[in-house]
Amino acid sequence: MKKNKPLILITNDDGVSAPGIRALISVMSELGEVIVVAPDSPQSAMGHAITTNSTLYLNKISNINDPIQEYSCSGTPVDCVKLAVNEILKRKPDLCVSGINHGSNSSINVIYSGTMSAAVEAGIEGIPAIGFSLMDFNWNANFEPIKNFVRKIALEVLKNGLPDGVVLNVNFPKLQEKEIKGIRICRQAKARWMEKFDKRKTPQGRDYYWLAGEFVNQDKGEDTDEWALENNYISVVPVHFDLTAHYTIQQLNTWKWDE
Repeated sequence: MKKNKPLILITNDDGVSAPGIRALISVMSELGEVIVVAPDSPQSAMGHAITTNSTLYLNKISNINDPIQEYSCSGTPVDCVKLAVNEILKRKPDLCVSGINHGSNSSINVIYSGTMSAAVEAGIEGIPAIGFSLMDFNWNANFEPIKNFVRKIALEVLKNGLPDGVVLNVNFPKLQEKEIKGIRICRQAKARWMEKFDKRKTPQGRDYYWLAGEFVNQDKGEDTDEWALENNYISVVPVHFDLTAHYTIQQLNTWKWDE
């Protein structure tokens, strides 16, 4: 009996027409049956936002004879995954891939990332999931050098699965394929954004602000995603969405709560 091809859900946060998702579609279509549900406009830095106070629209944008079903969604990346699972897919996907994001989602950026939140939402649904990001914010970024690595990582997840409650955050340095030294399994670096706001005035005299800032890596470890990327490696960070600080439970239980 012939085994069905893996079913692969593809989404992103840069929008369904972004070059990054088009590159991801081209790779995943070689590995299985692909269904695309992605935002109809850029949704970067949306985190795990969902739409609750306005309507959601879903439009099929592929023709009936197209081998790949594609849908655009008026909502967030997380909305896209929720709609795909509950309204479009006939069975649970074997894999969800999100990206390829135009720009890094390493370190603390994972908290703000729409790309990774889509992957996390898939993980919550019990779907093995990967978020892919390239350290190049240019809309016309070159994704060709990383396609073979994307394929390899996806195949390993399809083959081995992922632990329950874990998704992968994969970041690529902006390099040619031959310049990339390999893949490193890493921890998330301790880093933060030092924010500042550019305060301006409208012609009517009202204050408005542009968010700016500097990314500061406070972590000197050589096992982090930031170190890997700075040293020409692909970083792969296993991320879990149980936010419990388990290591503090014992300490908190020593406090005198009942006095």
